[in-house]
Amino acid sequence: MSSVTVKDCDAAEFINALAAHFKQSGKIELPEWHDLVKTAPFKEMCPMDPDWYYVRAASLARKIYLRGGTGVGAFTKVYGGASHNSVRTPHFRKAAKGVIRHVLQQLAELDIVAKRKDQKGRWITRNGQRELDTIAGQVMSKDEPSDEEESEEEDE
Repeated sequence: MSSVTVKDCDAAEFINALAAHFKQSGKIELPEWHDLVKTAPFKEMCPMDPDWYYVRAASLARKIYLRGGTGVGAFTKVYGGASHNSVRTPHFRKAAKGVIRHVLQQLAELDIVAKRKDQKGRWITRNGQRELDTIAGQVMSKDEPSDEEESEEEDE
């Protein structure tokens, strides 16, 4: 059996599975302001999904896994978007740094990401890589049809 990494599975499925894992484990504590805060200045309201914090944590963990050394400033650009103010031309605005910083601190407490002394940004840890690869393996095994289903399809 070959090993499965985060790069092998679909991003949306992996992020949803990892967010569900974070929620079930109870290791990530939701801040008091999670239901009130806007994720960016160009947003009009707070997120409608009650589990948005877990989804953002999973997305950040995946992005750090794929490209280590990324910092808070780079993530503000990744999660930024267009600001539509009345009739004026839309312009790009960065996302809220505080939300991203808080999520990264929570991931650091879980030993999924960490800072390195000699380099900038956040990097995935060995424990984090192991945990994310485990979730990726679960996602890939759920996607693959079993041998019984394949033989039934061939008979028809």
